[in-house]
Amino acid sequence: MSQKERILAGSLELFYRAGIKSVTMDDIAKHLAVSKKTIYQFFTDKNELVIALVKQKMEEDEQQMKTSMAAASNVIEQLIDMMQCSEEIFSRANPILMYDMQKYHPGAWDEFQKFKNGVIISTLEQLLREGKEQGYIRPEIDERAIARMRVNQVEMGFNTSIFPLSEFSPWKLQQQFLEHFNYGICTLEGYKLLEKYKNLKKQD
Repeated sequence: MSQKERILAGSLELFYRAGIKSVTMDDIAKHLAVSKKTIYQFFTDKNELVIALVKQKMEEDEQQMKTSMAAASNVIEQLIDMMQCSEEIFSRANPILMYDMQKYHPGAWDEFQKFKNGVIISTLEQLLREGKEQGYIRPEIDERAIARMRVNQVEMGFNTSIFPLSEFSPWKLQQQFLEHFNYGICTLEGYKLLEKYKNLKKQD
C-alpha cells in the first residue's frame, strides 16, 4: 500500500468512527503516526482529501457492482445482485457522514450524487429495459421513474430520523423494500424466477 493509500484508508477509518467534521488533519497524522507535512504532500487540505476518498470508494463500488452482475445468468439475478451492492454502499454512508459531507464538503457530496445518478440509477434503468425485452419485467413500467424511486428508497431506509434504530432493523427494512420492489415490477415469468432464487437462498 502506498503512502497516499495509507492516508486515505486511515482517514476513512476515523471518519466512520467520528464523522468528517470532528476529525482534523492532526488527528489523521496522529492516527497514522506520520507528520502533517507528509499528508500535505498529497492533499492541499482536508476538503481535497475527502473528495479523493469519495472518488476512490465510488470507483471501488462501481467495480464491485459490475463484477457481481457479470456473474449473474439473467436480468432478475442481476437486479438482485445490483440492489444488494447498492444497499451495502448506502449502509456504509451513515447519517453523520452524509450530513457532514453535504454541509461541509459540497464537492465530495457532488461526487457521491454523480455516482448515485450516473452509475446506480443508470445501471438500474438499463437492467429494467433489458428485463422488459426478456419478458421478466412488466412492459408498462417507466424505468426512468422506477429506477430513481428505488435508489432513493434504499437511501431513505438508512435515514434514522424516518426509521429510528430503536424501532427498525436497517437490514430487515431493506429486505422488505427489496421484496416490495421486485414483486411489483415482475411479470409472471419474472415472479417464477424470483421464487426460484428465494428457494435457493433458503437452501444455502
